[in-house]
Amino acid sequence: MNILFINPNSTESMTEKVRLAASAAAPAHVNISAATSHNGPASIQGAEDGEAAIPGLLETLKTNLDNDFDGFAIACFDDTGLEQCRELTDKPVVGIGEAAFHASMMLGHSFSVVTTLAVSIPVIEENLVRYGLDTMASKVRASDVPVLALEEPGSSAESKISAEIQQALHQDQSTAIVLGCAGMAPLAARLANEHQVPVIDGVVAATGMLAALIAVQQSYG
Repeated sequence: MNILFINPNSTESMTEKVRLAASAAAPAHVNISAATSHNGPASIQGAEDGEAAIPGLLETLKTNLDNDFDGFAIACFDDTGLEQCRELTDKPVVGIGEAAFHASMMLGHSFSVVTTLAVSIPVIEENLVRYGLDTMASKVRASDVPVLALEEPGSSAESKISAEIQQALHQDQSTAIVLGCAGMAPLAARLANEHQVPVIDGVVAATGMLAALIAVQQSYG
């Protein structure tokens, strides 16, 4: 089984983080590849960046449709271009945001989302409503960490995200945290251990969910 993660932003280091996180989570029979869209912003922070990223994302998907991939994951927590991607293929396509939300719900957790900047909050809130999962989300929070700060060694990004998680657990009465950016994937295990609550990363959630969807599709097709 072959899965391709597509990063809609043009930052190669983030694509590699996603590939490594997905590969670590994938079952033995699942092969993970990752591709970067080079026609888009360096990071996606809010609706305007998301719109700018869609043409490059769609082109990247189109160039890989004839390759040996059984399904695709959109490696942006805003689920950028997800519906448009699904229109291009009959193969399963999931977004890491929707995967994380559904994973939390199916595990029985209400959750707070801790994302990057406040400009991302409206997009995430709209997605939750569209998926019918807004009642499971206690709050969408911004850590005031720019996306690209997650790529800077020695930055204060992790400590800021951790502080926002602490605030969420204290104020929101959530039973889990959903990390609201693909670039946060390497932090999930450490933050879960630090705060002693489930910290759900959309890359890991999308890996398992997509593998399951591909298996279901292959069973009848």
